[in-house]
Amino acid sequence: MIHETVLLHETVDGLNLKTGAIIFDGTLGGGGHSAYVAEKFGKGVKIIAVDRDSEALKRAEERLKNLRANYSLTLSDYRNLDQVLDSQKIDKVQGIILDLGLSSNQLDESGRGFSFKNDEPLLMTFAKPEENPTVTAKTVINKWGEETLADIIYGYADERYAKRIAKKIVETRESKPIETTSELVEIIRQAVPANYRRGKIHFATKTFQAIRMAVNDEIEALKEGLHKGFDRLAPGGRMSVISFHSGEDRIVKNYFRDQVKEKRAILINKKPIIATDEEIRRNPRSRSAKLRIIEKNVN
Repeated sequence: MIHETVLLHETVDGLNLKTGAIIFDGTLGGGGHSAYVAEKFGKGVKIIAVDRDSEALKRAEERLKNLRANYSLTLSDYRNLDQVLDSQKIDKVQGIILDLGLSSNQLDESGRGFSFKNDEPLLMTFAKPEENPTVTAKTVINKWGEETLADIIYGYADERYAKRIAKKIVETRESKPIETTSELVEIIRQAVPANYRRGKIHFATKTFQAIRMAVNDEIEALKEGLHKGFDRLAPGGRMSVISFHSGEDRIVKNYFRDQVKEKRAILINKKPIIATDEEIRRNPRSRSAKLRIIEKNVN
């Protein structure tokens, strides 16, 4: 399956790249953004790309090697972009892309429990099991306290029944450890009201999202990535960030606003860019996407 990149043209075209630019793709995923850059500029733009998922790197490599591209792929977190750029003796870049969503491959094919649609082990890590991730969804679900679980599920996903879900998780694990995504879905189903189970969005969506974000420390990574990314932007350079959750979007919005207040940057779009009706019909996962773009001041 080829992952369909959300807001592809808006994200890349919004960077206003020129020949000779260096771009940092901090969330390579299926390689959609980087591939589009390569198609537009060939070897005229250097692509430095990272991802925490080694499988994603392999898929993107297959895609990029068939294009006339100048690229470098590294297994790393975008929060380490300073180290990645230093290792290649690059001081500043003209463009940065952060797409905070999961790829279709990670959701549907990874076998790591990202999706509630499949019966899989509770991992939810970008690292593969053999890479020995330090924290997994199984750890979070079976070891973390009830109050902490409720705070995560509400804080990271705005889940209104967070306390009920956390309580049910703790009650269930007293009998036996919770091992699979199917078990977790059933726990959530029992915890929420019947009318909520019939809602437009699957009743397990928000809880799965929140646990994944906790396992991979995504909020702190975003804060760190924004700070380091803006620091390494060249004057006149731009950063495009796509978020899929109100908490993430709030962090991006506030960080960008602070840079503007300090007269260090200008907003390219004052309101977030969202997917068109046509894109949402074609790719329903784009419905919650919000794109914000900032440009670093020259002086």
